[in-house]
Amino acid sequence: MAQAVPPITCENLRHFKETLKTLRLLDDKIIYKLNKSVPTESFKHEIDAESKCGNLYSELLSYYKAREEGINSCINQKTDRIEKLREQIETNEDATLMRELRNEQSKLRVMKSELLVEDVVKARSLKIFNERCWKAYTPPQS
Repeated sequence: MAQAVPPITCENLRHFKETLKTLRLLDDKIIYKLNKSVPTESFKHEIDAESKCGNLYSELLSYYKAREEGINSCINQKTDRIEKLREQIETNEDATLMRELRNEQSKLRVMKSELLVEDVVKARSLKIFNERCWKAYTPPQS
C-alpha cells in the first residue's frame, strides 16, 4: 500500500534536502522492492507480478509527481522572493538586503540543481523497473 507523500517545504534549505532524501528512498530501494515483487521462474505461479509491478509503478509516479511539483513550487517561491528583494534594493541599497538576496539566490541554485538530480534518479529507477518488470507489466503510454 502506498504511503502518504510528505510535502516539501522551501524556507529551510536543510529541511528541503532532507525531505527530498526521504522521498527518494523508494528509488534507492527499487532493487529490493523489485526482488519482492517479481518472482523467479519457480515461484511465478504464486505471485501476481503484474499487480505488484503495477502498484510499484503507480507508487513511483506519485513520488515523482510530488517531488517535481514540490521542487518547482519552491523554485517559484524563491524566484518571487528574489524579485521582491531586487525591488527593495532599487529603492534602498541596504547591505542586509544584499546579503539576503545572495542567500536566496544561492538557495534557488540548489533547488534548480535538484531538478537535474531528479531527472537522473527517475531515469535510473525507471530503467531498473523496466528491466525487471517488462515481462509482467507494461506501463500505460502517457
